[in-house]
Amino acid sequence: MSNMNAAVHPTALIGAGAHLGQGVEIGAYSIIGEHVEIGDGCRIGPHVVIEGHTKIGRDNQFFQFCSIGAAPQDKKYANEPTRLEIGDRNTIREFCTINCGTAQDAGITRLGNDNWIMAYVHVAHDCQVGSHTIFANNAQLAGHVTVGDWAILGGFSGAHQFVRIGAHSLSGINSILLQDLPPYVTVSGNPAQPHGINSEGLKRRGYSSGAIMAIKRAYKTLYRSGFKLEEAQAAIAAASDATPELKVLAEFLATPGRGIIR
Repeated sequence: MSNMNAAVHPTALIGAGAHLGQGVEIGAYSIIGEHVEIGDGCRIGPHVVIEGHTKIGRDNQFFQFCSIGAAPQDKKYANEPTRLEIGDRNTIREFCTINCGTAQDAGITRLGNDNWIMAYVHVAHDCQVGSHTIFANNAQLAGHVTVGDWAILGGFSGAHQFVRIGAHSLSGINSILLQDLPPYVTVSGNPAQPHGINSEGLKRRGYSSGAIMAIKRAYKTLYRSGFKLEEAQAAIAAASDATPELKVLAEFLATPGRGIIR
């Protein structure tokens, strides 16, 4: 174990090859694997297991009973040295599971910065999660899911494999995402159905009233105009020239996926 300045409880088990940054705290009965790197200022609660080829940034907090970096729940996995990378200042609450990637994808699962991950959340292999997201209790991501910045998943929400969840979107409690959720859009239900835009979230993040109005118009173009998807996509792309905030939506719609919730 490198860095003898870390505060490690005497009952914790630390692999000889693990790297612990300055000011790291490791709680009772936690296990840190051989290939784990933990950045400065991280706090690891009791009974946490961090294993695999896992790299964690600084000032993260892991609450008790988390399982981080374990082998993916994928029958094709053959013990390849795939990875998990977690950024800075994330809060990861009790009983969360975040798995490493698979060789069938890029081989890496990623979680960005400043995410708020509540209890019993599962982030499966090869997921790519941005920054400033909120995953409420029991939100579940299947493999290969992509989540944009500032997205919010309500409690017990679930995302199918390869689903894309756009930036600033919001899913209500018990929502099941079988198709891609565009940026800014609010959905709920099983399967999830659209219910407007996340206007309150956008206000809190400093979006102007003009930008929010343009996003509302784009939502109506996409969901209420009667346009075919290709027609709505073209109209939103044209409107994005005057409203930069629409570019993220236009680019999302132009990228192939599982088809959007509509």
